[in-house]
Amino acid sequence: MTTLYDIADMLKEARRDAKLSQEELGRRAGVARTTVARMENLSRGDMSVSALLRLLEAAGYDLKLVRPGHQRTLEDVLAEQRGEFSS
Repeated sequence: MTTLYDIADMLKEARRDAKLSQEELGRRAGVARTTVARMENLSRGDMSVSALLRLLEAAGYDLKLVRPGHQRTLEDVLAEQRGEFSS
């Protein structure tokens, strides 16, 4: 099971992979640097989903739903059901 601490670590890793500072990522996402720091360190024990989505997008990532132990996302399954092929 993925915890909020795992998500905070993933956010930090995404920012570092994008070679962005907390300040730059926050600016691109329209949130304060302190919000980025708080979410990466989970200092308040929770995080804003809307801010998380904006931060991930600004770092070049999407949030995808994947069942534990599976590689296909929910989008992949839905595309298969519609007869579409996922790249």
